[in-house]
Amino acid sequence: MFHRRHGLPDDWTDIVGEHLAIWPHLDDESRESVAANADWLLRHKDWEAGRGFALDPEITTTIAVLAAVPIIGLTVDHYREVASIIVYASTIVSRGVYAGPAPGTVTDGPVPVLGQAHDQRGPVLLAWDEIDASARHPEHGENVVYHEFAHKLDMLDELIDGTPPLPSRTARAHWREVCTPVYEAMRRGHERPPLRDYAATNPAEFFAVASESFFCVPDALAHHERPLFDALEGFYAVDPRRWQ
Repeated sequence: MFHRRHGLPDDWTDIVGEHLAIWPHLDDESRESVAANADWLLRHKDWEAGRGFALDPEITTTIAVLAAVPIIGLTVDHYREVASIIVYASTIVSRGVYAGPAPGTVTDGPVPVLGQAHDQRGPVLLAWDEIDASARHPEHGENVVYHEFAHKLDMLDELIDGTPPLPSRTARAHWREVCTPVYEAMRRGHERPPLRDYAATNPAEFFAVASESFFCVPDALAHHERPLFDALEGFYAVDPRRWQ
């Protein structure tokens, strides 16, 4: 069922104040950017409830504001490949060929997923219960909205390769120089906190997981993986440490 398009509701600050632990820490300039971008997402994207789930302004506002955080330093045009957002009550069961539980393995059975981003202006699929829990507890370092929308940023150059759109060949080379050693170490089984193990699945998941850490636990990422933090800061054009 499609949700009729509206902008931010009158009580949107009450909603985000209740659901988003990050909100009280944002400065005025960041709040202004988030509000404008979230309002744009609500008005310009299709919002749909999956499998009989009912959407309401509390749900759509929470998701739109979360999705607006990664583009505080970017523009709404970075989400041009997002045609729609489909929200499920809980875990989504997907069928297809996916990376298996160990690096280098695959599985073709039913896979429970918390979110999914489709390329070529495809939808973003999200599980509401996971969104609500992670928005209240960013210290866990996970956020499915940041994760899936990072995938959509990765897809802007029509390559799902873990490299977002960067301004030059030099910038892309530096990105690979920074990210590759961390990714390859994780592929060999080394832990690289605060990045979770799922980052070792493939380069695209590495970027999405790193983006989660960047916005959820930036102090920890900067402490343990400073070159990676700096590369992400260069792309997102914002330093989330000031919100902690």
